[in-house]
Amino acid sequence: MKQARRGIFCNRTLNLNAIRAIGYDMDYTLIHYRMESWEQKAYSYIKDGLEASGWRLDGLEFDPRLAMRGLIIDVELGNVVKANRFGYIKRAFHGVRLMEFEEQRRSYQRVLVDLNEPRWYFLNTLFSISEACIFMQLVDLFDSEKLPGCMGYEDLFRKIRRAADVAHMEGLLKAEIIAAPEKFIEPDEETPLALLDQKRAGKKILLITNSEWSYAAPMLSYAFDRFLPKSCGWRDLFDILIVGARKPDFFSHKMPAFEVVNEQGLLREHRGPLVPGHVYLGANAAQVEQSLRLTGEEILYVGDHIFVDVNVSKSVLRWRTALVIRELEREMAAVELFRPQQEELTALMDEKESMESQYCSLRLIAQRVQKKYGPRPAGADLRELQVQMSELHNRIVEIDARIAPLARAAGALLNANWGLLMRTGIDKSHMARQVERYADIYMARVSDFLYSTPFAFVRSSRGSLPHDSF
Repeated sequence: MKQARRGIFCNRTLNLNAIRAIGYDMDYTLIHYRMESWEQKAYSYIKDGLEASGWRLDGLEFDPRLAMRGLIIDVELGNVVKANRFGYIKRAFHGVRLMEFEEQRRSYQRVLVDLNEPRWYFLNTLFSISEACIFMQLVDLFDSEKLPGCMGYEDLFRKIRRAADVAHMEGLLKAEIIAAPEKFIEPDEETPLALLDQKRAGKKILLITNSEWSYAAPMLSYAFDRFLPKSCGWRDLFDILIVGARKPDFFSHKMPAFEVVNEQGLLREHRGPLVPGHVYLGANAAQVEQSLRLTGEEILYVGDHIFVDVNVSKSVLRWRTALVIRELEREMAAVELFRPQQEELTALMDEKESMESQYCSLRLIAQRVQKKYGPRPAGADLRELQVQMSELHNRIVEIDARIAPLARAAGALLNANWGLLMRTGIDKSHMARQVERYADIYMARVSDFLYSTPFAFVRSSRGSLPHDSF
């Protein structure tokens, strides 16, 4: 029986039976991390790197509630914002402070988010949470002139990104993960089964990850081996294994390939088709297609990063795409739990809308009576119309008082500061728009493939339009 909140969600109809190869990213795709543990550690390395440059950051601590995936950093004004699908900014923080409505309106009333502009940095992945959190905290210190040598918000953001990159390049963060994977990895015993189903159904299974071999091998061994048949190891799941892929360039540039020839990561230059069962560093998507003798819509790529994984693979190669949104389970659970209050809120909004319509009709009649033009009810009295309008106004105010706490609660689902990942109020969020645009299908975890067989025809639902209710 299909569990609640598990399954494949479809933007564009996908015939899984026609897919000949499925490529997988690793981090936050095949392997799920305990986000708060990982980002806490990443935060500490970023903070240490910034303190080494001379900044005093005593008292700063990682706060996972400050940011979430799908937000956008405005490096021009030093704000973190949430936009709807059209790019209109609906909520904004300056530092760790929620901007008041008028302040936000002054800053953004003529501004639309366009992710092609360098002003905006989109939080594509859960790996961005630590950077966004410390950015928000340091904006307050910058405004108080406590960050010597910092030239502005954009410079501040660059310094944070540089500190994060150094932590990854030096390998200190990943070394801690390898040493104690149980602290950072959330195992999913169903994921290996989902891959086995696909492989035994005749599909080529690919690993295409930016992580290096020295990290990918122990992580996949820890996450998979205990859940596989005794005669099978994690490497047996994959026909082609590519580490250090350098996505997104992997999809658009013909980079060289090197074979990883032993467990220690010794490399040997490789030319020609990729050999099944071997591990490669680098390589490129065109080489994968040539090796498999497959192109475009015969390949499905599954990842967690909207730009690196699904945007580029779809735009450049026309591969089919799947996005893993780990937060989706919690979001759907929060929405389900809130359903009784949401029904009450919807009923109140419908009642308010009806009364507002009545009020507007009375106002128009009063205007015509007062200015003596147009059709109007015989014997309509201006004073009586004004009394009716006043009564309606008072009832609307009363309903607003009942709506307000419910609306605030709805806006705090999943994250107290930002609300739901996929919605901004009643509209789709900018995150939802990116998912809709670039991901053919999406799911909370790879093991959700178990709820659609490798032969399934996954169909998109009929899209809704505002006039459908008429």
